[in-house]
Amino acid sequence: MKVAFYCILYLTYEIVEANISGEDDCGFSEAWLEQLTIWREIQKSGFHRELVTEVLCSTEIPGDLRVLLVQRLPSGVYIDRYQLASHRSEAALQVLLDTELDLEAPTYSSADFTTFLFPSWDLDGGGVRRLLAMVPIHMRYQRPSRSGERWERVDIEAPHLLLRTDSCKQPPLLPPYRLVESPCTAHNLSTCTWLEVPPRQVQTALTLHVPVGDQSLVVSVCAGTLLATLFCFGAVASAVCKHGLRR
Repeated sequence: MKVAFYCILYLTYEIVEANISGEDDCGFSEAWLEQLTIWREIQKSGFHRELVTEVLCSTEIPGDLRVLLVQRLPSGVYIDRYQLASHRSEAALQVLLDTELDLEAPTYSSADFTTFLFPSWDLDGGGVRRLLAMVPIHMRYQRPSRSGERWERVDIEAPHLLLRTDSCKQPPLLPPYRLVESPCTAHNLSTCTWLEVPPRQVQTALTLHVPVGDQSLVVSVCAGTLLATLFCFGAVASAVCKHGLRR
């Protein structure tokens, strides 16, 4: 009887311990966290581009997993809120900005800002979980160069990848991952605890080259404009005089 009692007690303890452990980890495990891969690129050219960020996971993940990409953008870039409103209906992506942006301001009178991207998971044909965030970005005008430089370099650093689940108020602490506080949703009504996942490999910055004006050409451009204006004025005055004499 004692043996049976202790066996039942042991099995009960194991079941309770497994349930507690399952509640504590909230579905997070190093097995699938280590499989997360981030890929980025810039699409289009000129002053109007698209920042594309893709997150892939080849293993099973919790069904209620939420993802937040915290992207820091430099002063040489801006995002149009009105464009985001129309873009939101076309893509399963919610975007929150940490500040109001002046769309007309040049780079030298603007500041860096942070975007919070809330994309949704998708399942591709190969059974891989895929997350795609495409954000339209625009280049600001740069201060004219005095040294003859034709391009200004703008670097976009890699985003921070944050995770949480709806069934768990706080993700487990799994070193080397750390817990951080960020907005729960794009509505920014409250903050939640997220698990920040460092990239598996070093993420290099995406580099853009923006054309700038050459301030050393100001004198020659002004002189050329003035000469062209005087020439046109002379031609018009000559034509008026000729027509006036004929009458």
